[in-house]
Amino acid sequence: MRPLLEKVRPADGASWAWLDRRLDDAIPFQWHHHPEFELTLTLNSVGQRFVGDHIGDYADGDLVLVGPNLPHTWASRDKLSAGAPHEAKVMWFHPDWVRGLAALLAEMRPVADLLARAGRGLAFSAGAAQRARAPIAALFARAPGDRLAMLIDILRLLAEDRDAVALASPAAALPMAGADRTRIDRVLDHIHTHYAEGLSIAELADIAALSPSGLHRLFAREVGSSVSDYVTRLRIGEACALLSSGARPIAHVASDVGYDSLANFNRQFRALKQMTPRQYRQRFEPTR
Repeated sequence: MRPLLEKVRPADGASWAWLDRRLDDAIPFQWHHHPEFELTLTLNSVGQRFVGDHIGDYADGDLVLVGPNLPHTWASRDKLSAGAPHEAKVMWFHPDWVRGLAALLAEMRPVADLLARAGRGLAFSAGAAQRARAPIAALFARAPGDRLAMLIDILRLLAEDRDAVALASPAAALPMAGADRTRIDRVLDHIHTHYAEGLSIAELADIAALSPSGLHRLFAREVGSSVSDYVTRLRIGEACALLSSGARPIAHVASDVGYDSLANFNRQFRALKQMTPRQYRQRFEPTR
């Protein structure tokens, strides 16, 4: 996957863009960025989200605001209801859009403050996401001409959420030079496609057109971690999705995500999650 500079095109007569995305198949990993803010509500879907150097789980009702030019994607693992599609209600708006409104309307200043906090991506609290869920559904059910006022109301509601959590590290939100972005995204694409296989630094350095030491420096500077730590977080995150959504034996899960040694998998899982894989799975089992 090359870095995708997504072209967001508002409809004629609109100052912002929206998409009601429904997929029967899985939401694919498509690493991309764009100069607009993106507000995404994900429904009937569980999996992982990737925002800058953040890798985290998401579930039904996940609501995230991504800042301009911050690389991101969602990758689904399962659906809550097999008979319904994965759904993502996506809203895009340019930074100048909000700055212009805030300059004219004092009521929009809290929204401007919210967006200033969103450069690293924001995951809204469960309570705020629940409060915004019905207004977002109503927005997508209305005629395009009615949606602007509803979007403003939704952003004003979310501006009240003081429990929203920043996702990416400060370094990940900094603008990246074009050549560095291309190199990093080529490497990330290969990692995300082959993370369950053996990955060598020499192979990744060749993909980046750098020496191994140059790759280490670039990855640490732009992603905020070492290559090995990133691969471990990706593998363990994928294992969490498998453990929480099925009964596949833990040894098979370890193999699925790239571990030849169950002991090594258990050790790295405990180091990241502060519990064993079995204890993690038990959190999702129905109580008796």
